[in-house]
Amino acid sequence: MINPQPKRLLYRSAFFVLFLVAPPLDLFRLDLTLGHFILFGQDWTLGLDSFVAGAAGPGQAAVNLVLRGFLPIAALIGVLGYTAWRWGRLYCGWLCPHFSVVESINALMRRASGKPTLWERSPLPERLPNGRRLVPNRKYWLLLLIAVFGFAFLWAVTLLTYLLPPSEIYHNLLHGTLTRNQSVFLGVATLLFALEFTLARHLFCRFGCAVGVFQSFVWMANKSALVVGFDRSRGAECARCNAACENACPMRLRPRGIKRRMFTCTNCGECLSACQQVQARNPRGALLRWVEGDCALDVSMRDFGCRPSVPDGCFSNLTVPAGSAKDSPQKAHYGPTLGVALAAVDPRQEPGSAAHSS
Repeated sequence: MINPQPKRLLYRSAFFVLFLVAPPLDLFRLDLTLGHFILFGQDWTLGLDSFVAGAAGPGQAAVNLVLRGFLPIAALIGVLGYTAWRWGRLYCGWLCPHFSVVESINALMRRASGKPTLWERSPLPERLPNGRRLVPNRKYWLLLLIAVFGFAFLWAVTLLTYLLPPSEIYHNLLHGTLTRNQSVFLGVATLLFALEFTLARHLFCRFGCAVGVFQSFVWMANKSALVVGFDRSRGAECARCNAACENACPMRLRPRGIKRRMFTCTNCGECLSACQQVQARNPRGALLRWVEGDCALDVSMRDFGCRPSVPDGCFSNLTVPAGSAKDSPQKAHYGPTLGVALAAVDPRQEPGSAAHSS
């Protein structure tokens, strides 16, 4: 399996840049001074001005509400719901600008203290999955502080440009002529973002983000959706590992557990990459990999004493065993279709990019 992290970094970086430049380029923003959205340089209104002026009847107003309001929202929810149904928190792990900040701060905090969060009980092992050693250095606390407040201020400014004309905000910022309300907004927002990035960034991702929670609930409803699977038949091989998959998880989850306990998994694949590195010399490959279809049932339905039977070959190969997928009305795929969506996984490769834990 090809390591998905380089491609994921590319997608995350590109979307983060898009998040920053969308308002200045008038790609998308809500202009409070105009009272409506701007979409691709065009005014996006509900088309009710003519109705208010008496030039259009209630029927035309209702049509405008459906076409310009309900349908775009329904389409957005539909696309997000479909991707969540198939691939879980795909947006969170592969695009979300907030999650990019979470991972960046995790990395800096681990370099400074050996722990990715202040709430971690003990430092993580210094030995990384690739064999290198990461020795904590207190000098990184200064860099971490700069990063936290830098990201916080950047987010505050960007959020303000989504609400007010970007040209005005950037002009006032560069010339030191911010209005009182603009200054108060930037000051308070920067402080709140800094506190959230430092103390509660994982808590927000898990339970505070409506988009993330929505994706999790939709994903949990599909027992056959893409999920990180663990080859339990080789569980003894974990004894030679220092819980690399758990240490690599940005959301601080245990990838070898059942799906219910991975409710907030973003399918970022960090655990897969870690396991692949740990098991690089193992001819049988990694113990973790993305699975879906019937193979995912061992993760999604293995709960409360239930031990679902899954087809043979979920971890040994990517071909369909006789008498299972082809002969069964149920879907049984032996490789993630995440590559179809992001071209991150080559289904012809042998599985093996998983964070392996002891």
